[in-house]
Amino acid sequence: MNGDIPIGLLIGGLLVLLILSGFFSGAETGLFSLNRYRLRHLAKKNKQPGAVRAYELLKRPDRLIGLILLGNNFTNILASSIATVVCLRLFGEAGIAIATGILTLLILIFAEVAPKTLAALHPEGTAFPAARILTPLMRVLYPLVWAVNGIANGILRLFGISTESAPKLHLSSDELRTVVHEAGTMIPQRHQQMLLSILDLERVTVEDIMIPRNEIVGIDLEDDWSDVMQQITASRHSRMPVCKGGIDNVIGIVHLRNVLAIHQHGELSREEFIKVLREPYFIPEGTRLNTQLLHFQQQRRRIALVVDEYGDIQGLVTLDDILEEIVGEFATERAALSMEIHPQEDGTYLVDGSANIRDLNRLMKWSLPTDGPKTLNGMIIEYLETIPESGTSLLLAGYPLEIVQTTTNAVKTVRIDPQFREKTAKAPDQG
Repeated sequence: MNGDIPIGLLIGGLLVLLILSGFFSGAETGLFSLNRYRLRHLAKKNKQPGAVRAYELLKRPDRLIGLILLGNNFTNILASSIATVVCLRLFGEAGIAIATGILTLLILIFAEVAPKTLAALHPEGTAFPAARILTPLMRVLYPLVWAVNGIANGILRLFGISTESAPKLHLSSDELRTVVHEAGTMIPQRHQQMLLSILDLERVTVEDIMIPRNEIVGIDLEDDWSDVMQQITASRHSRMPVCKGGIDNVIGIVHLRNVLAIHQHGELSREEFIKVLREPYFIPEGTRLNTQLLHFQQQRRRIALVVDEYGDIQGLVTLDDILEEIVGEFATERAALSMEIHPQEDGTYLVDGSANIRDLNRLMKWSLPTDGPKTLNGMIIEYLETIPESGTSLLLAGYPLEIVQTTTNAVKTVRIDPQFREKTAKAPDQG
């Protein structure tokens, strides 16, 4: 009976089967190469028909795989039978080996490698048109697909593997950071930096950004009242801690706007001043910035005092400090930090030892280590384990540092040469 079918028709059928095999192979690669987040956006927000079909098919990947493999295996097996018949009629018994070799090569190139490579390079262009064909095919062949998948899923359950639903799509913070980095021109550079800064809030504590204890500006009620009033009227801060006898005895936080409003309507007395104080707000030094941002919002606060495990005040942090971690320094803070950094004609910088390392890195685009002490002075002392003398030089994180001036208990001024690190990084390996 096979002899009644012309060889030309058999070869034509073989070519059609190779095309169908390539379609199923490309559809599989294209559908499973789709960006699931983009697909969900196109399907739910834009209602793009191809995306909707692909999204529905991928809800049950086991059924989709079953359908594709049914089609792929059927076409390949049928193609193998036809190729064998053609080669037997042309070459006799030797045609079986010839058919195996030729068909293997044709399937590998035209039904596997080429379509799958195309689908991997252009997943949406392959998957969306393929979904138009696979969706009705799924309905027609559903009983067969259901039977095949039922047997396969039963075998998987024996090994404790559930196939009831596709895995949930979740991204860790590190994976989100990679997505933002790879967004390229789709997200402006400034917005990328802000998104990355938001993700970094969970890695940074209030201790990293707080105003240190010795730099806290507050009002001491034991000072002469005229001096207190002069400090209030001349202050550049909107909120200040109020203490008695020192920062260890903070009794409240004052909003200077409220004080000045009372002062405009008459003489402000010490008693009236105390009445407008708000109870101080204390937070542990290890609190993460993302957590503290929520606490500020819930407590309706903008300023908090940072305490250690013994309850001693270590510093002060404000809502503005946390916002600067996201959007960058405000102009006043940048100006304040620039007073601690003095560029020299030879390309080096004289930096105050009290400068905050995170602020230095952010303003100067440096990469000094931030996992230890918070100030330049603290970093140097921790590294040397002693108070260095003037003229001492050291190499920290690739930056050459020269101690220019010290006091009895701290490093006051440091010379940093960032150009040395840049030259070292660009120099070819001589090893």
